[in-house]
Amino acid sequence: MASSEFAGFYKLTPKERLRFVGEYAHLDKAELELLEASSALKIETANRMIENVVGVMPVPLGIAMNFLINGKDRLIPMAIEEPSVVAGASHAAKMARSKGGFHTSSTRPVMIGQIQVVGCANPDEAKESVLASTEEILRKANEQDPILVSKGGGALALEAKIIDSIVGPMVIAELLVDCGDAMGANAVNTMVEAVAPIIERLTGGRVYLRILSNLADRRLARASVTVAKEAVGGAEVVDGIINAYAFAAADPYRCATHNKGVMNGITAVVLATGNDTRAIEAGAHAYAARSGKYSPLTSWKKDANGDLVGEIELPMAVGLVGGATAVHPIAKVAVKILGVKSARELAETIAAVGLCQNLAALRALAAEGIQRGHMRLHARNVAATAGATGDLIDRIAEKMVEERKIRIDRAKELLAEHSRSA
Repeated sequence: MASSEFAGFYKLTPKERLRFVGEYAHLDKAELELLEASSALKIETANRMIENVVGVMPVPLGIAMNFLINGKDRLIPMAIEEPSVVAGASHAAKMARSKGGFHTSSTRPVMIGQIQVVGCANPDEAKESVLASTEEILRKANEQDPILVSKGGGALALEAKIIDSIVGPMVIAELLVDCGDAMGANAVNTMVEAVAPIIERLTGGRVYLRILSNLADRRLARASVTVAKEAVGGAEVVDGIINAYAFAAADPYRCATHNKGVMNGITAVVLATGNDTRAIEAGAHAYAARSGKYSPLTSWKKDANGDLVGEIELPMAVGLVGGATAVHPIAKVAVKILGVKSARELAETIAAVGLCQNLAALRALAAEGIQRGHMRLHARNVAATAGATGDLIDRIAEKMVEERKIRIDRAKELLAEHSRSA
């Protein structure tokens, strides 16, 4: 496979970039045409995906360059409307190559399905009764998806707990399901629905909720990176990044923005591949608060050589089969560009992107302030909103950045001045 390193990729035209990606990922003519189309998602397809469809809303799809993950080069498709995110990821990924790029791992793709039981006369006895019937419950669950079981997945274990609530004690049975290469919501929900009558009979209570949990803490993805201090800008910048991390670890107001930067990268890849952005975000933020304190999803330190060392760990319930991933034409192309072959490989890649995106944000804050690159792109959006077109967008944007007046009223003034002088 060719290298994902490409100096000046951002200087190419969209057509030139598309040609490079097509050659890199071996996209065929139809796939290239899908990416080039203003809306590859036809309304007929959209109408089968959700209800009450009236149209589609395209989101820019960019490619982050320079990623080296577990020794493999990757081009990273990112669907996002926010400026500077793709550029930041590409820049940080290039820094990460200084010490071999990102290294990743993941746990088995196990999801949790919960069955809520209320009104048990004796919750402790009800819990023990459920656990004593584990074999029967697992057998019933696995009857619902023989294909998943034949591929090595399916219901693996059953757990139970008693929780106190504002309406009294509840017994919660939890089915642990290996979902293979699927995100797993449909499979898990089908299984918990099927076993609910058994659990109701065993407990003597009443079953209410039967649903998958989006806190997928049995399905974790991890990534780590070491970046040479020279690559990030020297020892002072390394210290600045560690200080920024320490700020986030100590203060939830800073931590929310720290983790938002992580999710900039993660959510963009999750969306591009047709996975569930809301599930991933909910799981990530719940995992960040698992200790009772909201904490950073990443950690940063320096090693004995003074180089920067970063790590990330978070739930990553993504799949390659089922859902929008199998239906949305661009999602299928995005997966092909990524070159991943399993849900675990996809999860690990996304974790690496999240760590990289955090590096980009912290490095910008520590070294030069995040405003410079971000505001230049924001200025272009403001100029376009004011009515500028073509090259005039860049000229007006640069003038506003130079003046440090990135406002719609100033953009309109500059546009009027241009019209008078034309």
